[in-house]
Amino acid sequence: MQIFCLTPTRQNVGLTSVALGVVLALQREGLRVGFVKPLAQDDSDNERSVHFAREICRIDVPAALTLEQASERLAAGREPELLEEIVSLCLRAADGNDVLVVEGLHTDASHPFTPRINAEVVRSLQGELILVANAQESDVLEQVVQTAHRLEQVGCHIGGAILNKALPDFDQARARQALGEVPLWGVVKHDPALLAPRTLDIVRHLGAQVLVEGEMATRRVRETVVAGRSAVELLERLRACALIISSGDRNDVMLATALAASKGVELAGLVLTHSTEIDPRILELAARAFDNGLPILRVDTDTFVTATNISRIPAAVAEDDLDRMSAVLQAVAEGITTEVMMASVKVPASTRMSPPAFRYKLIQKARAANKRIVLPEGDEPRTIRAAAICTEKGIARCVLLGKRDAIEAVAKAQGVSLPAGLEIIEPDAVRENYIEPMVNLRKSKGLTPGQAREQLQDTVVLGTMMLAQDDVDGLVSGAVHTTANTVRPALQLIKTAPGSSIVSSVFFMLMPDQVLVYGDCAINPDPTAAELAEIALQSAHSAKAFGVEPRVAMISYSTGTSGAGADVVKVAEATAIAKEKAPELLLDGPLQYDAASVMEVGQQKAPGSKVAGQATVFVFPDLNTGNTTYKAVQRSANVVSVGPMLQGLRKPVNDLSRGALVDDIVFTIALTAIQADAMKA
Repeated sequence: MQIFCLTPTRQNVGLTSVALGVVLALQREGLRVGFVKPLAQDDSDNERSVHFAREICRIDVPAALTLEQASERLAAGREPELLEEIVSLCLRAADGNDVLVVEGLHTDASHPFTPRINAEVVRSLQGELILVANAQESDVLEQVVQTAHRLEQVGCHIGGAILNKALPDFDQARARQALGEVPLWGVVKHDPALLAPRTLDIVRHLGAQVLVEGEMATRRVRETVVAGRSAVELLERLRACALIISSGDRNDVMLATALAASKGVELAGLVLTHSTEIDPRILELAARAFDNGLPILRVDTDTFVTATNISRIPAAVAEDDLDRMSAVLQAVAEGITTEVMMASVKVPASTRMSPPAFRYKLIQKARAANKRIVLPEGDEPRTIRAAAICTEKGIARCVLLGKRDAIEAVAKAQGVSLPAGLEIIEPDAVRENYIEPMVNLRKSKGLTPGQAREQLQDTVVLGTMMLAQDDVDGLVSGAVHTTANTVRPALQLIKTAPGSSIVSSVFFMLMPDQVLVYGDCAINPDPTAAELAEIALQSAHSAKAFGVEPRVAMISYSTGTSGAGADVVKVAEATAIAKEKAPELLLDGPLQYDAASVMEVGQQKAPGSKVAGQATVFVFPDLNTGNTTYKAVQRSANVVSVGPMLQGLRKPVNDLSRGALVDDIVFTIALTAIQADAMKA
């Protein structure tokens, strides 16, 4: 067990974000990571560090002691007792883990004992101290060196430093040189977008009355616009994430805001001051425009006081804003230099693939693959966001199919900046290039040039032809199209891979402590025994390709020979066929789900099985069982699922759920890029 204790050099360094970001970075490396905040400093009943560690990092964190308890013991001269409680708490959090991350106390002028307690905790745990500093402070490097020297003098071992909130011009090479023997674990960039609260947070802060709820739980405030001038002067400020403040008697402002909303501009909201309301005649005229997700609030204060109050909203992330905190932790983890951090880790990583490790390695593999992925739904808002993210992060070279004007309008309305490397192809400009190749591919079906031209009006068909002609490396669709609309062109034009007779799918289920593979939950309604065996082999191959060691369970309502019926017989036959084709593969069945997943049950129901109780790949007997199970697990256990990823095609085509989130699309693009690389190899 290794312990890293994170402590601040001064106030306002973002200690909680950095501490949990380090947890995420360590989890990405496959380590079992514990976390503890020994002393709570949050005014709420739920210490934020503990809350976010449980909800985002999925760690069972013990409740912290309170500062009042600490102050009482210190005042009574019972410091050894306090330290004993803290050490006991930390060791409980460390149990069963490879690494423990301890978040120290924030520097607090009202509690001058915090630096001393931090040092005592590090010494008591014999941990390594990681200093966290604000890179925007002019003397940050001197701070770190001096703090490190002072703490070394009292017996603390300095493991490294992390510089947070760095501006774009921060010189990392100079920082490493200036820190000397203090390893620089990482430099986290300052990103103003991560500071943006939700409109819901503004409502709570102001105590505002909600006239129209709209999408206040998801829209974010990046700028505040006070409507003090004419509507014409306001127009250029009516953009995504802008919160408009105005009194309700400014009819010109109300109409301008309504028009912006009707064009799809995702304003953060409209705040009416002086206890005013929008004139009913204006409201009636622009009813449809206002009913476009735009939150409308009302406050009693005047415009100046309201704007001032909004500027004073606390920077801390709200407890229920998991999206924002997740983004913050991802940014911190990205800023950590993995090689430097891991050089300090002296314990071997777990052989199990943890969800953070899976996501991280997925993105790293996709970056290395550097593939060109076509997105036929080019003007779909989530797809545009995902493509921008993938381009900015180098995950893939994305191609949006669609009219440039429409794509740019949607991006502008959402406040998305289209990166220079993001490619847009207008279908009309390239369609004719694919008519002859498509006729040749479908000549056995008698396809004519006119029919080909008509079918190529569908951007999914056009994107599939681009893939068939090797103009792109993979295709991702389904945000607005059905699975059939995505898969049918692929079966007609791409066809199955050599050795494959069917196309199937898998989901990667990101369970709290490991990644499981479920197949087939999206394509084949009732596969035969031979097809089920092929699905098992395809799923095992996919699992291994993505770092999950395959132990394949053929799922049934019966384990072994305990039950009877045609469905059980089919699974037993499929198991025999798969074993014959791949005798080296760890595969067993029929197994009930609990026998496959729970060690105690597996040992009882299938003694001697090398799969029971420790399966990583679950092959379901039919679509009804597979789809129901994956959705039940996903929703009931709040599990992230990545997929479906299609298997068995000659080239990678992947389907999205029509309810896919932006992150789902990003990960599916990454999966597709990795598939393309593997197929080429």
